[in-house]
Amino acid sequence: MGVFIAAVRRLSQLCGILAALLLLAAVLVVCQLVFVRYVLGASAVWQHEFVTFSLIGSTFLGAPYLLLTHGHVNVDLLPLYLGRRGRLLLALLASGVSLAFCLIVAGAGLAWWHEAWAADWHGETVWAPPLWIPYFALPLGLGLLALQYVADIAALLTGRAMPFGLTGEPATETRP
Repeated sequence: MGVFIAAVRRLSQLCGILAALLLLAAVLVVCQLVFVRYVLGASAVWQHEFVTFSLIGSTFLGAPYLLLTHGHVNVDLLPLYLGRRGRLLLALLASGVSLAFCLIVAGAGLAWWHEAWAADWHGETVWAPPLWIPYFALPLGLGLLALQYVADIAALLTGRAMPFGLTGEPATETRP
């Protein structure tokens, strides 16, 4: 089980690197767009779509890394007051619901991607990129996010991780 968790961890780290590279590419293309448009006076043909697709890809492909590093917004009021067993059950419930959501949306995204690929959809601009490429970010990113949830659940069940990263006893009210 440890090998699986470590492999998923490395895959999620790779997704984080890829997401950062996509963001960097988007920033560089925006700079090139500004230069071409306002300094050279030429028109922008492909830059807007590239930046949009890069940001979408970065968002979905970066999601597994965000989950791995617990970088998402997390309200931990309830876990702070639960005991260890309650924290574990709450973490498993939250991860299970999130996993189910990711699988459902990834499945729908896969159908959408396949339709774009089979029908040879293209963007409606002069550049006209094939749309199956950016559409693939949704099922791929959420599929990898689901895989990270499975690894997180496995880590919780085997004791390799503590629910919500909390190790101490529940918070208690203190009065002066």
